[in-house]
Amino acid sequence: MRCLKLAALALLLAGCHGSEVEQAKPSLHIPAQWRDAVGPSSAAEGFWWRNFHDAALNRYVDQALRYNSDVLTARERVNEYQARLNAADSTLWPTVDAGLNGTRSRAQSAATGLPVYSTLYRGSLTASYDVDLWGGNRRAIDAAQASLEAQRAAAAAADLTVASSVASGYLTLLSLDEQLRVTQETLKAREEAFRLAKRQFETGYTSRLELMQTDSELRATRAQIPPLQHQIASQENALSVLLGASPGAVARGGNINALTPLALPSQLPSSLLNRRPDIVQAERTLVAADASLASQRAKLLPSLNLTASTSIQDDTLAGLLDNPLRLWSIGGSILAPLLNRETLYSQVDIAMSQRNQALYGYESTVRNAFKEVNDSLDAIGRYREQLAELQGQVEVAQETLRIAQNRYNNGYSSYLDVLDAQRTLFSAELNVVQVKNNLLQAQVDLYRSLGGGWGGLATS
Repeated sequence: MRCLKLAALALLLAGCHGSEVEQAKPSLHIPAQWRDAVGPSSAAEGFWWRNFHDAALNRYVDQALRYNSDVLTARERVNEYQARLNAADSTLWPTVDAGLNGTRSRAQSAATGLPVYSTLYRGSLTASYDVDLWGGNRRAIDAAQASLEAQRAAAAAADLTVASSVASGYLTLLSLDEQLRVTQETLKAREEAFRLAKRQFETGYTSRLELMQTDSELRATRAQIPPLQHQIASQENALSVLLGASPGAVARGGNINALTPLALPSQLPSSLLNRRPDIVQAERTLVAADASLASQRAKLLPSLNLTASTSIQDDTLAGLLDNPLRLWSIGGSILAPLLNRETLYSQVDIAMSQRNQALYGYESTVRNAFKEVNDSLDAIGRYREQLAELQGQVEVAQETLRIAQNRYNNGYSSYLDVLDAQRTLFSAELNVVQVKNNLLQAQVDLYRSLGGGWGGLATS
C-alpha cells in the first residue's frame, strides 16, 4: 500500500509542473508545382550518370562509390547506429548476471588455540527487469530506429554527393581539355600568320606595325596555355582524390563535343519529398527527436523494477552442486522521482528544444531543395538559349574571318581586320565550350537536387 501511495504521489507531482519549452508548430508549405511548372515525379535513377554515355565517367563514379572516404565513413555510421539500435532493444529484456567466487580463511580455535582453515565456494545468479510501464524504453527504441534510418539516408546522400562531384569534376576536365585544344589551334593559326607577316615585312609589302601587332597576338595566345595546363593538372588531382586514389593523371573516355545535353521531361510534378536522401534524413531525424521527447517525458513517471537472485554455497567445489545450501530472493521496487524532478524537467526541455530544431531543420532542407531544383531548371533553360546564340556567333565569326582574310590577301584591307576577326572567333569558341560546360553542370545539379534522374518520363 505504501508503494501504491508513493506512486500516486509521484503521478500527482508529474502533473504539477510542465515543460518550459513550447512545442513548435510546422509552417512548411509544399508548392503544388515548380516555378517553371516542371519538377520530379518518377522514382530516382540509381545510375543517372550513365545517361551521359561516357565509359570513363561510369567507371570513375563506380570507383568513387567503392573507395571514397566520405562514402565509407557514412556507411560506417550506419553500422554504428545499427549497434545503437541493438543496444536500445536490449532494454526490453531482463539483465542476468552470474558469478562464482571462492574464499580461503584462517581462524583461531577458541577451544584449542590452534589455527583453523576453511574454504567456501559461492555461486550466484541475479536477474533484474525494468517494467516499461509508460513506454519510455520503447520510445527510446523508436528513436534509435529512426536515427538508424536517418543515417542510412545520410549514406545515400553521400553516394549522391560523391557521384555528382565526380560527374561535375570529369565534365570540367573535358571542358578544360577543349579550351586547351581551341587555344592550341588558335596558336597554330597565329604562328602561321606571324610567319606570313614577317615575310611580307621583309619584302616591304607591309609595315613594321602589322608585324608587331601579329607578334603581340601570338604571344598573348601562347600565354594562355600554361594556366590551362595547370588547371587541367589540378582538376585531375582533385578528381583522383574523389576516386579514393593518389593524385595523378586521369584517362578520358571522350571529349565534351561528344556529350549532348539531355532533354528534360515535358511534365515533372512536384513530388520531391520521396526522392532526396537529405530530406529523408531530416524527416527521420525529426521522428527520432519526437520519440526521444516521449522517452524523456516517461522518466518523470514512477518506474517498476523486478529483481530475483539465487545463490549456492559449500565448502567444496564438488559439493557446490551435490548438496549446496541454497539461498534465494525475489522482489520488486517502485521508484518515483521526487527531489530530482527539476533535472528531469530540464532533460524534457532539452529534448523539446532538440525536437523543435529538428523541425526547423527539416523545413529548411525541404525549402532549400525546392530552391535548388528551381535554380537548376532555370539555369538549364538560360544556358540552352545562350549556347544557341554563341554557336550562331561562331558560325558568323568563321565567315567574318574568311572574308577578312580574302580582303587582306587581295589588298582591300589591313591586317587589323584579320586580327579582329581572329580575336572574335577565338573568344566565341571559348565561350561555347564554357557555356556548354555550364549547361552540363546544371544538369548534374538537377540530377543531384532531384535525388536522382527522371527516367521513365516523356521528354521534350
